Amino acid sequence: MSDTTRRTFLQTSAAAAATATLLPGAYAAGNDTLKVALIGCGNRGTGAAKEALRADSNVKLVAMCDAFSDRLEESLKNLNDIKDIAGKIDVPKDRRFDGFDGYKRVLESDVDVVLLTTPPGFRPIHLAAAINAGKHVFCEKPVAVDASGVQSVLKTAKLAKEKNLSLCSGFCYRYDLAKRETVNRIHGGMIGDVSAMHITYLTGTLWHRGEDSKWTPMEYQMRNWYYYTWLSGDFIVEQHCHNFDKANWVFRGEMPVSALGVGGRQVRTHPKFGHIYDHFAVTLEYKSGAKLFSSCRQTDGCQGDVNDHVIGTKGSAQLMAHTIRTTDGKEWDFGDEKKVKSMYQVEHDELFAGIRSGKLINDGESAAYSTLMAIMAREAAYTGKRITWKEMLASKQNLAPKEYAWGPIATPAVPMPGTYKM
Repeated sequence: MSDTTRRTFLQTSAAAAATATLLPGAYAAGNDTLKVALIGCGNRGTGAAKEALRADSNVKLVAMCDAFSDRLEESLKNLNDIKDIAGKIDVPKDRRFDGFDGYKRVLESDVDVVLLTTPPGFRPIHLAAAINAGKHVFCEKPVAVDASGVQSVLKTAKLAKEKNLSLCSGFCYRYDLAKRETVNRIHGGMIGDVSAMHITYLTGTLWHRGEDSKWTPMEYQMRNWYYYTWLSGDFIVEQHCHNFDKANWVFRGEMPVSALGVGGRQVRTHPKFGHIYDHFAVTLEYKSGAKLFSSCRQTDGCQGDVNDHVIGTKGSAQLMAHTIRTTDGKEWDFGDEKKVKSMYQVEHDELFAGIRSGKLINDGESAAYSTLMAIMAREAAYTGKRITWKEMLASKQNLAPKEYAWGPIATPAVPMPGTYKM
């Protein structure tokens, strides 16, 4: 049988549905158990596994992988301590993998759905391998840290469609009902044409896992991955990318033509913080003349602000507050968003429901472009120059190390505007 004939057979034959094994590119027939693997066992990975196990009545976590075995064991223990999902976990020692190549052994095993939650620098490699292996995928944001990584993800997203596989991204705000309702009203013309957005992600500093004399330079960078651009993309890409994705959503997928901005490293100056910045302010411009004003900061002791202000020709909207005000006095408020199901859970609910029904999710292209918007903003600040979308699409920028090995690795210099080159 061809793959297409096999899928049709599984969907229409009740007898086959009772016994069929889920095949690459096929839907989950009837009550078949969906076998899930987790690649990347940090806090976000543990959370994603929990949500995946709650998303479907017949799903099991059967394999796990992390660069570090201690992180894997900690994650597995935490998951087993959650009573409502503990019975859905079956990860014996021979299905626990570590090291740089552990993901390959996961993909060689009998799993149907893979959760990719490693540091973002590995995302394009792992995503391409998972889709090529015929697995449905949940892929955390951002999907890359450099232009070549984005180009890889775009190719993989196309391949996922061709192979009839799910590719659900971790840009979770698109799965929040209150924000969906707000954006629907913006797209319906309630505030007229969008002329500008002001997006902010102003927070305090994040974690640091210290250092150990036993660690090689590569292990130190891997354990403190947030502070190295080849692993995180800098925090404008790793964290502020959420706001860029909401802008991508509001602007209906139209991409900005250029970016110009500033940034630096004013407070987080100790060498233990690698070479990333602690603040950025970038303006992105669209062909229509619309502007996207972006600012983000990670500094303790300062006022926090995480918001998306949408300004239109007939009013304005606040995406985080889920409110709209028009120039003629009309107001709309979503209401009590506490009644809305967690967006983190909804993205997995919809992923697994789509696998069951055959209405597969593929967020790959939008996730890639939202990621590239953040990378373009970073490069505009790093260089101090105007960076165009055309340049980003054509760029061969690749931040990956020459080899993935537990030995020496250099720490790049802090990017200096005016001298740094993309």
